[in-house]
Amino acid sequence: MISSEIIRREFPAVFEKTYLNAGALSIAPQRAIAAMRRMTEIAGGQVEAGSGQIWGEFDTMLRTARQNAAWLINAEESEIALVESTTRGMSIAADTIPLSQGDRVLFCDMEYPAVALPWIQKQQTTGIEIDVVPNRRGEVHVEDFAGRITPRTKVVAVSSVQWTSGFRCDLAAFSRLCRDRGIFLVVDAVQQLGAIPLDVKATPADFIACGGHKWLNTPFGMGFLYVSREIMPRLKPCTAGLMGTVPPEGGWGPYLESPNARAVRQYSFIDEARRFEVGGTTNFGGAGALGASLSLLRELGKENIADHIRRLTDQLTTRFQDAGLDVITGTNPERRAGIVTFDLGSPERNRELAAALERERIIASVRYSAGVGGVRISCHFYNSSADVDHLLESTESFVRTVAHSG
Repeated sequence: MISSEIIRREFPAVFEKTYLNAGALSIAPQRAIAAMRRMTEIAGGQVEAGSGQIWGEFDTMLRTARQNAAWLINAEESEIALVESTTRGMSIAADTIPLSQGDRVLFCDMEYPAVALPWIQKQQTTGIEIDVVPNRRGEVHVEDFAGRITPRTKVVAVSSVQWTSGFRCDLAAFSRLCRDRGIFLVVDAVQQLGAIPLDVKATPADFIACGGHKWLNTPFGMGFLYVSREIMPRLKPCTAGLMGTVPPEGGWGPYLESPNARAVRQYSFIDEARRFEVGGTTNFGGAGALGASLSLLRELGKENIADHIRRLTDQLTTRFQDAGLDVITGTNPERRAGIVTFDLGSPERNRELAAALERERIIASVRYSAGVGGVRISCHFYNSSADVDHLLESTESFVRTVAHSG
């Protein structure tokens, strides 16, 4: 069970509104806000410490965030890089996977632009080819991808949960397909992680990108990228920064204080995922907030969170169907995460409902891709059954009003 006391302490804002929009932007817990505040205190000179002590604190922020991200997906800390966003993580995958003219990349027509754009850009510069797989009314099926694979197919890029329909793909089947064929599997997991567990040891992937500001409840500007240690030797270098190199004996601090410090010297680059980080001054405050938010997930428990979200989405889908609404998200709990999308028949009517809900302090979204979408409801662990009831009552009232006016 999710402790109501923890929710009350960490998320006071959810008692002021019915916030069902984690798929766009989640609410940060108080501990993440405190971590960001600590960063502003350092920046404002309010901390009485030398630069060495401050950099030590920064290193702790980074290390804690990587360790907690590794826990989230059952990875090794050495397989975690801290990156600004899902977009940045997907771009790193496209930049580092060795591809040549004529090599093919597969992804679905319904994907979020961040999944497609890195490969489109690479197509323009290197001549790779893109094969777009049609969705099936909001669903993404591995057999459709399997039927499009050729000897030149090198990459499959897929969202583990689709951002408009809420469909959770059979990632284990995609993993088997790519492993059997020697294809890189690149996963956008931003709409899954923090809601539904993902274990990279049970379901291997090559890259998994996840921004922090959705289901991880972190302020903007920090997420993480998983890079399987199995593929690291095959990847091309991406960035070159001092923090991506093996430090000299005693560390970079003492070295840079020495008259013998030189820019041109023999460097050894680290053989870990963090070599794909910026390699220099980064978003330390974001890392501190990410580590803090992930510590809350550890405290609550991955399975407890998933069970809570499943109960809410079950309640939603059942009531929506009973009301005769067109539920885009499937009813199978194994193919859902925290998103339930429904359609009132037209984009205009869906936007009207979203605006009506907002006037009642119920926050949701309207999202479409490749013609699939509608009103998107995102249930997170800080939501309650009462939130769902409030949404349902307001939606049913709107539908009745529209029917009478028509």
